[in-house]
Amino acid sequence: MYRYLCVFLMMIFVGCGGEALPKPKAYLSLQYENPTYERITVERPYSFEVSKKAQVKTLPKNWLKIRYPELKASVDITYRPVDNNLKELLIEAEKLVFEHTVKADNISNTEDYINEEQKVYGKMYFIYGNAASQVQFHVTDSTEHFLKASLFFYSKPNFDSVLPAVDYIKKDMIKMMETLKWKNMD
Repeated sequence: MYRYLCVFLMMIFVGCGGEALPKPKAYLSLQYENPTYERITVERPYSFEVSKKAQVKTLPKNWLKIRYPELKASVDITYRPVDNNLKELLIEAEKLVFEHTVKADNISNTEDYINEEQKVYGKMYFIYGNAASQVQFHVTDSTEHFLKASLFFYSKPNFDSVLPAVDYIKKDMIKMMETLKWKNMD
């Protein structure tokens, strides 16, 4: 009996060594190389610069898939000619962004993008939360061309896990938008 009492008292003294605190969440420290860019060389009614780390896959209808194999992601580029349907194209592009509100914590957009010299006008959206796409943009010259880009990962969305990759590819998408040229403008 004396032995049980000693063990019990030792457990009380050892177990009461202070306040129990939860462990902080651990985050991955992912670092990516600074990208270098080159203009795409595929025949399309548009061109822009992409990271040399990305792979460009051509698709029908002047569409592209910009793959990031190391990040298990892609930027899907869809192109549509404007044929007195600019309003419908803009509504459709915004509808595709806001379909993510079910899973998104927040959707924010940048100010309107305007490049008068190249006749590129558009908007970029950042979608926070476990949505299927975290970054999207659309651009147009308002008379002939309309282009939409959407970032997708090849895994179930977990925003906290993919955030470093999202930030990295988002910079590439901004570069695509800023360097976009329409073919008839070259």
